[in-house]
Amino acid sequence: MNRRNTLRLLAILISGMSALKVSANGFQLASQDGFATARGEAFVATADNPSAIYYNPAGITQLEGNDLRSGIYGIYLNPSYATNRGNTYHIENKLAAVPQFFYAYTPKDFPLSFGLGVYSPYGMSVSWPDGTGFRAVAMNGSLTYIRINPVVALKLAHNLSIAAGVTVDYANMDLEQGMIGDPLPPNFFRFKGDGWGVGYNLGLLWQPIKQVSIGATFRSSTTITLAGQTEAERLSELHLTYESAQADFTFPLTAVLGISYRPTPKWNLEFDTDYTDWSSLGTITIRQAPEHSLPNPPTLILDWQASWMYEFGVTRYFDDGWHASAGFVFNENSVPNAYYTPLAADLDRYFFSVGAGHKGKRFDFDIAYQFGYGPAHTVTGSTPSTIGGQIAGQTANGTYDFISHAVLVTVGLHF
Repeated sequence: MNRRNTLRLLAILISGMSALKVSANGFQLASQDGFATARGEAFVATADNPSAIYYNPAGITQLEGNDLRSGIYGIYLNPSYATNRGNTYHIENKLAAVPQFFYAYTPKDFPLSFGLGVYSPYGMSVSWPDGTGFRAVAMNGSLTYIRINPVVALKLAHNLSIAAGVTVDYANMDLEQGMIGDPLPPNFFRFKGDGWGVGYNLGLLWQPIKQVSIGATFRSSTTITLAGQTEAERLSELHLTYESAQADFTFPLTAVLGISYRPTPKWNLEFDTDYTDWSSLGTITIRQAPEHSLPNPPTLILDWQASWMYEFGVTRYFDDGWHASAGFVFNENSVPNAYYTPLAADLDRYFFSVGAGHKGKRFDFDIAYQFGYGPAHTVTGSTPSTIGGQIAGQTANGTYDFISHAVLVTVGLHF
């Protein structure tokens, strides 16, 4: 494949990815590659394909020439909510698909490697039916989040590499809640906005001995000013009112440290610890235009807390490029009961995954299946995160649980 065709293919893939609306139930999207997901996302100390741009950019120094890798993460989520009186509700639109694209280039006999990733580290699309009892706390929420991530990696020695990159992020958010508890008449308050932000990511990969590899990556927090408008339909009015508005959201920093043990070339076992500082989401103030500003502007109190993911994966390599993997992830809850929001409905979750794939001279592929389970989490003593919920006397108290099924298919091209 000549350089012109390579650039053309790259442009087509990037434009197609950027145009596709990325949305998924939940918030953080840690699954960005079929091979990594099959290993329970335990990949920071392995990082031997172009998705290392996300997992650990220092890993792309292990590649040669041009490497393209793209995939899609298809997921079915079914979180549920049960009231204290025994009524159970499920979200609408349980299916979602999230694409990702990675490209890496390492010139022959050159210490630098270059990469570009286009992916979605966050996403959300949640819609609860009327009648839940928390209509004035939360009704609908969506987040479209796209990251463009160029990176450069440097091989300092045959067993040591470092990397750094810039993250250019676009976010589009839509949040809606009722203004009273009773769904009739259909009154609501809604904030819609979008914006851009810039951050960075770092990576390190060190192999002190042949059997052991240590990897670390850091992704900075990113503050995005979402500029748009508020919409409101009040009891005393028969029409919608619109006001320009904006709000600052700081998406969290993450840090991952992992160790890979390879007793023989046929086996790779890895354990990672993954930290996300969700405390960056504290109190969000929606600032309306000066001519419409209120003495007490609308606020959203989240007060989320930092949390950890613990990831373990194992891969068995076979002859002729085939491999099989299995993995496990434990994901801590990051949403405290005090201001619990059904739009996140977070709780401790367990993910189990299996997968298989083939790595050829020019083409490779991986397919992974992931099952997610969250034991019932009962919320008590919560306070609505907005004044509307407090006036309506509604809370998010109740019992939440979580089930998910996902398939991630990834294909790669080397040239």
